[in-house]
Amino acid sequence: MESSFGVGLPFLSSAVLIPLIIWSAIWKGIALWKSARRDQLGWYLALLIINTVGLLPIIYIFVVAPGRPKLGSAPQASISGS
Repeated sequence: MESSFGVGLPFLSSAVLIPLIIWSAIWKGIALWKSARRDQLGWYLALLIINTVGLLPIIYIFVVAPGRPKLGSAPQASISGS
């Protein structure tokens, strides 16, 4: 059985491929936006070039981005009541 793309891969039908493209585009867009706001050119280029079906953007969003403060922001001082 040949797919509608003509490459002989029936498991890559449009029912699977279209949601996969949308999933990847959403995560990639969020990660690219966050890396651009943090002036992280290396991450921006890696996220733009490497296609990992959303895995690299998810790793960036939840592992790398929260751990690094934005450039130019001062650390928050804690005020204690004692």
